[in-house]
Amino acid sequence: MKARVHVMLKTGVLDPQGEAVRHALGSLGFEGVNGVRQGKVIELDLAEGTTEAQVTEMCEKLLANTVIESYSVEMS
Repeated sequence: MKARVHVMLKTGVLDPQGEAVRHALGSLGFEGVNGVRQGKVIELDLAEGTTEAQVTEMCEKLLANTVIESYSVEMS
């Protein structure tokens, strides 16, 4: 069983890495990029029977800083 966790900064939280990417794209000639938000994807290889609730608990305790980040979980 696999889980994929997408972690992004919450709306309103400054994203200096995203801004650096946006600036670099403009410097490379890619016009029209008005904003970039950078996040991370965490892929988990889980034992059979692991529940989405357990993955959510992992996110709450370690994988995401819930003060400034939001996350979503995909199970497959």
